[in-house]
Amino acid sequence: MSSRKKLIAGNWKMNKTSADAAALVTDIVAAVGRQADVDVVVCPPFTSLESVGKALDGSTVNLGAQNMHPEASGAYTGEISAPMLRAIFATHVILGHSERRAYCGETDAFVNKKVLAALKNQLKPILCVGETLAEREAGATLKVVQTQLEGGLEGVNKEQVASIVIAYEPVWAIGTGKVATTEQAQEVHAFIRGLLVKLFGEPMAQKVRILYGGSMKPSNAPELLAQKDIDGGLIGGASLEARSFVELVTVAAAVK
Repeated sequence: MSSRKKLIAGNWKMNKTSADAAALVTDIVAAVGRQADVDVVVCPPFTSLESVGKALDGSTVNLGAQNMHPEASGAYTGEISAPMLRAIFATHVILGHSERRAYCGETDAFVNKKVLAALKNQLKPILCVGETLAEREAGATLKVVQTQLEGGLEGVNKEQVASIVIAYEPVWAIGTGKVATTEQAQEVHAFIRGLLVKLFGEPMAQKVRILYGGSMKPSNAPELLAQKDIDGGLIGGASLEARSFVELVTVAAAVK
């Protein structure tokens, strides 16, 4: 049995007004805001971070952001910095999500700058890696994941890596209803764990949590979360409704 505590993180993407977000998180806190068996993070849009943060106050649920800029301040119109996120008590930040890689042209090098800036500001990065359908069909899954992981973690030291969460998200399974088979998911998670061993050594690699991020929902979560190297989920659609998100936390708590 792994000593790593399961982590369920909700990525709300571009959904929920500030009022809607506060209402959703109030329901989540009422259901799982006192439990300590599973780490829970919610990542609302920037406009809802403050209202959600206030609703989380006093609970065990953590606040995360969906992105940040690597610089601390400056002429970067429309961007948000790590110190700004820390000032509203965010603890986590999603970096390198496939949607930002695809729509905003984010490179491994740029994502790496964000990872280092987050760590410098005591924010825990949730670093996303994963292949497209074309890359999987070409047999390039592990090569793509290795390139993204090694690029994203460049310059990270052994002491810092335990603060990082890795999220494996097969791009073809995000929001499509398609899910990697349990075997496919575990294979890539085990590969990532092996890379972490090579980069940081066995003891530190065993501390890093690796989440699955491709259409996880209550119906498929028990089998996925039972795998040796799957330590939780980065949840998209199922995090937008309190009942399904809470059910995922409950499932994670029951997995031994």
